[in-house]
Amino acid sequence: MNPHLKWKALFIFSVILICLFGLVGLQVKENFGHQIKLGLDLQGGTHLILQVQVQEAISQETDQTIDRLASQLRSKNIHYEEVRRISDTQCLVRNVAPEQSAQFRDLVNDQFSREWDMTPAPGESSGYLLALRPTAIVTIQQQTMQQTLETLERRINALGLTEPTIQLHGRNDNEILIQLPGEGDPARARQVIQAGGQLELRLPSQAAALAAHNGVLPAGTELVPGRSSAGSTSGSSTAENWYLLDRAPVVTGRDLRSAQENRNAQMPGQWQVNFSLSTDAARRFGPFTEQNIGRQMAIVLEHRVYSAPVIKNRIEDTGLIEGNFGQEEAHDLALVLRAGALPASIKYLEERTVGPSLGADSIRHGVQASVLSLIVVMVFLLFYYRLSGANAVVALILNLIILLAALAYFGAVLTLPGIAGVILTIGMGVDSNVLVFERIREELRNGKSVVNGVESGFDRAFLTIIDTHVTTVVSAFFLFLFGTGPIRGFAVSLTIGLIANLFTSIYVSKTIFQYHLARMDRQAELSI
Repeated sequence: MNPHLKWKALFIFSVILICLFGLVGLQVKENFGHQIKLGLDLQGGTHLILQVQVQEAISQETDQTIDRLASQLRSKNIHYEEVRRISDTQCLVRNVAPEQSAQFRDLVNDQFSREWDMTPAPGESSGYLLALRPTAIVTIQQQTMQQTLETLERRINALGLTEPTIQLHGRNDNEILIQLPGEGDPARARQVIQAGGQLELRLPSQAAALAAHNGVLPAGTELVPGRSSAGSTSGSSTAENWYLLDRAPVVTGRDLRSAQENRNAQMPGQWQVNFSLSTDAARRFGPFTEQNIGRQMAIVLEHRVYSAPVIKNRIEDTGLIEGNFGQEEAHDLALVLRAGALPASIKYLEERTVGPSLGADSIRHGVQASVLSLIVVMVFLLFYYRLSGANAVVALILNLIILLAALAYFGAVLTLPGIAGVILTIGMGVDSNVLVFERIREELRNGKSVVNGVESGFDRAFLTIIDTHVTTVVSAFFLFLFGTGPIRGFAVSLTIGLIANLFTSIYVSKTIFQYHLARMDRQAELSI
């Protein structure tokens, strides 16, 4: 055998072994069914569409600005009556001392002018209206959606789900599509998503008694629901209770550095969540806790008071959350906090469950269609191209082996449209072989020898095959870039199949021809 041909055959044999190992490993029966990951439409799972309440992030930005502005005014001894929010994007500063108006304007222009516009307040002789700029609103909305996407992705991936789909959805700028294939526990995943991670440490208002009796909320406060046993690790009551809290949190989930569940040493069988804060948050939290020793501090998660412990001493960069936590509940809470805080709450617009039986039917029908099409194509090739058709059959089978092995190695997800991509790959493989074989027939009719006819046939067909495959791969790339999960699965399987087809229909098929020609008599005719 020609040494060059021998090395080509050895290379092809090595590729086949690598692909087979990727598909079945060492334990054929145990591994084959687990190597190819199945998408939501084949494996079953949960389909969710969420709506992010971006207006909450804008409102929180306004509240934090009010808190910062009031703190700055007090530190510079600028006298005013009140600073309050009048809408999600506006706040009012009333009765600034006239002799300090210039100092007030300089402070606002220096500290807040990038995001806020300041104008005299209508009907106020010495009041000012601060309005959030439209560009700042758009920036907050974009950052909120981006942070929500990243946070949800980290949380769901931490649960060990297989290839979840998490992406923006539809024409609205505040909707997210989540698809969770059947691995893991979808109900638990929904609980982690719903937990929100909106950790806020707030101070209960001293005016709570007044609000409870006459129903008037003091400025800068809000009522937040929670369990009556919040803060207790021993009570069993879960009755609803309401807490009057300062609207602006002292620390939010964005200030968290880490969170970890641990056993509660003082309460056997109970768990707690220890957390640590960033350096900047510790600088704020230390003086705050020192000034409020003996008072309650509400720990708010997703607009509910989870715990309201009493501040016993100064807390800087570390703290803990206690409650009636079991191990799994504490673990999920720590997971949510570690993954990051959602900048706004979410609302469920749609929830569907794809049953495994539907996925099994899809797999069975898809496999039946693939096998049937492959058999029909093989019969056609053997009938029309005679012995050379066997060459094409070998190339097609190897094409499918490489495609499935690549899906297994890359961890790609096979979807129902992905099966359609496999079937389309079979068609493209046949097209390539037909193109080559017809070129060879044409060269033989023109009087060339068998060896020269095969060489010329492959050379003349090569550029055409490359052209068709490249244009199809470009189309598949845009499908992957802009499509949803199943469409992207189609694009992935089609692209891998086309690349494999270039290898099998050109390199492998030509090597088989060369091996056959090296063994046949020079005067013999090629069976094609």
